[in-house]
Amino acid sequence: QKVLGTVQLRYGEHAIDLARPFERLTIEQALQKHAPAYAEATDSKTLALALALTGVKADPKSSLAVLKLQALETTEDKLIQPTFIVDYPAEVSPLARRNDATPEVTDRFELYIAGREIANGFSELNDPEDQAARFEEQAKAKAAGDEESMYYDADYIRALEYGLPPAAGEGIGIDRLVMLFTDSPSIRDVLLFPHLRPEA
Repeated sequence: QKVLGTVQLRYGEHAIDLARPFERLTIEQALQKHAPAYAEATDSKTLALALALTGVKADPKSSLAVLKLQALETTEDKLIQPTFIVDYPAEVSPLARRNDATPEVTDRFELYIAGREIANGFSELNDPEDQAARFEEQAKAKAAGDEESMYYDADYIRALEYGLPPAAGEGIGIDRLVMLFTDSPSIRDVLLFPHLRPEA
């Protein structure tokens, strides 16, 4: 409102309404709405095959949670109006706190607008035993070839054992927000300090 004088924006061919309540969907609900074929899969092999048939490289040895996240990534371009994706599985959110009512998911969200992730936020995990177990799982996945998995961080575990107060954080993609506000199709158009080619 302050920057543009309105909360209704045009982005490419889309009219984006920032005034109405943002939709909230779990990964499962988003798949049911935008990719029902993926939502129907109840095991890793079936989902990996369904992803492979649409050209997505998917490892059938991956867990169902990992593959559902991969499936969600194929629907991002359908998340035009502001949408919070919530309840990420603990397995794919190694630093986020488990939900008290449903421990297999975390208190985490990602905000999508105009088919792009704009923000990622979560309550920080502050249980050292839970965090150590998750780091161990991440380290195993990394050793098995998963480049996105994390290393075991013993210093962080020690800090948690001394006591990390309850905390939460949110990261906002400022460049992506500027793209939205300026109706810019490429992030290169809005970077303040773009990478420059070295002088010849």
